[in-house]
Amino acid sequence: MNLKKSLVIAVSLSILSIAAWEIYWRSQGYFPDLDDDKYLWAKTRANVDKATGDDVVLIGSSRVLFNIQLGQWETSTGIKPIQLANAGATPLPVFHDIVENTNFKGTVIVGVTPPLFFSTTFEQAPPWSRASSLSVFYKNRTYAQRLNHSLSIPIQNCLAFVSNDDEAWFDDINLKAILKTIQLPSRTEKLPESPFRRFQDIDINRNVRMKERMLSDTAFANSIKTVWKTMLSGDMPPPEKEATIEYFLKDAEKFTSRGGKIILLRSPSDGFFKELESKGLPRSEFWDELVTKANVPAYHYQDYESLSAFKTIEWSHLSAKDADQFTENFVKILLEDGLITNIKTN
Repeated sequence: MNLKKSLVIAVSLSILSIAAWEIYWRSQGYFPDLDDDKYLWAKTRANVDKATGDDVVLIGSSRVLFNIQLGQWETSTGIKPIQLANAGATPLPVFHDIVENTNFKGTVIVGVTPPLFFSTTFEQAPPWSRASSLSVFYKNRTYAQRLNHSLSIPIQNCLAFVSNDDEAWFDDINLKAILKTIQLPSRTEKLPESPFRRFQDIDINRNVRMKERMLSDTAFANSIKTVWKTMLSGDMPPPEKEATIEYFLKDAEKFTSRGGKIILLRSPSDGFFKELESKGLPRSEFWDELVTKANVPAYHYQDYESLSAFKTIEWSHLSAKDADQFTENFVKILLEDGLITNIKTN
């Protein structure tokens, strides 16, 4: 009888504790959504292995995640792109994985965010390892890991506090991130002056949309700007232009020789980011050289009124509404240039 009572008390306390933790985070403006973790990326990467010549794969960094809306693309063409872009990462390792480990012959949209695309080919550098580790995980993941992720989806969709992001600093609801906010004398890593709050929602297809709170809550939006400045205002490693372009061109040649198509995209940036990119990686020396040497279709937002008529919310990404329009406009350009297929009219 005592054992039964103890069990009831333990279960009751657990439920109350979970409920209290969940209520607390919801009171802070958090709601259930999915983690953009290696498991979700791998699940999406699997779609490339069965993709056809009409399909489109998106690679790049967070601007591709935010600015290209899969639903809008599908509405315009009848095709839902495969979203493999990664925040804070170069697209080069993912493109290499597609070229070397698949038979895909469709279209790859390569998002070029200059500080990341031209950053490095050093495998241990964060912009590279963030992307390459995902391809490695996809190759080596077990059936148990696949099942575990599938079972976690309903829980992630129900509880706001459930988070499993590998890079905890992106999400201050993650327990690892909360622990990292504790300042210890022995810590050498400089943390952002304000927490890097998650400002996007993501669905099962890795379609990312900026939270509406970024438009209605100026303090919240400014906290993201503060982190950007803190992260990028110190000494940065010099770009490796020659090495990154050479690496990309080798894969590009192999991909196009088997019938694949490559399209380069430079998304909008404003303010702090635009100034940083213009001074440190001027267009004439980086983007223009890449386009000339790659000899593939390339679209820079500054060259098209329909792509430049948007204001990034925190200097780097578009709001959900603007992203819908940006996607529609970009797709229209590609259709007019005959670079992608509209299966709705075929």
